[in-house]
Amino acid sequence: MTAILELRDVGYRYRRAAVPALEGVSFTVEAGRSVGLVGESGAGKTTVLSLLLGLAGPTSGEVLFDGVPLDRRDRVRMREFRRSVQTVFQDPYSSLDPRQSVGRIVGEPLSSLRLATGAEARDRVAEALAAVALPADAARRYPHEFSGGQRQRIAIARAVVARPRILLADEPVSALDVTTRIQIIDLLAELGEREGLTVVMVSHDLGVVAALCRQTVVLRGGRIVEQGETRQVLGSPADPYTRRLLDSVPRLPAAT
Repeated sequence: MTAILELRDVGYRYRRAAVPALEGVSFTVEAGRSVGLVGESGAGKTTVLSLLLGLAGPTSGEVLFDGVPLDRRDRVRMREFRRSVQTVFQDPYSSLDPRQSVGRIVGEPLSSLRLATGAEARDRVAEALAAVALPADAARRYPHEFSGGQRQRIAIARAVVARPRILLADEPVSALDVTTRIQIIDLLAELGEREGLTVVMVSHDLGVVAALCRQTVVLRGGRIVEQGETRQVLGSPADPYTRRLLDSVPRLPAAT
């Protein structure tokens, strides 16, 4: 398998912070694979996500995309990177602009990335809505007309409309009820398989990661304490911290 994202000995320190947010973090994300980043609040998951999105640069070490270090000063390279990466955020109630129609929300990446306009953009919006099992007429409606699970489907449609190579999911089901969580996890797994998406999921919940991700990276205090195939990490955790996390969440079957 080919590495699409890689962190090499990455460190990051926020201004005026007494301790680094990340220190010596290294892991590889292979193309077409699903990876879960797990840890309690303050573990460093959000900082890793910011680095993977190119919103910040590491204080030390390197973040690589397709084997080449990301340079935020290289506008051409960063434009290519941003076309390849899309994000689904935690709260479907706050991540969608209530003043805009669903069609405009889903189509926003097409206009901002200059990928499509007019009839082509409308066709791609309809295609994205169909991919998340929403009808085409949803484009004319507004977020308040949909349930929480449907809103998260809209957010996922917005992410996949640009046909990215990588989907970064930041706690994408934590605001949803149990039944809807299962539906969204199944949808993400289906999209990953059908579209060949590389999925990186940030979560505090090992149960959710187990249901979707083939690889798990466990963070604590800005360091990786354990990583590997999800079946191995969850079936025989080597670190007491991982065992504690595992004991605190419902057991769901690992991805196969």
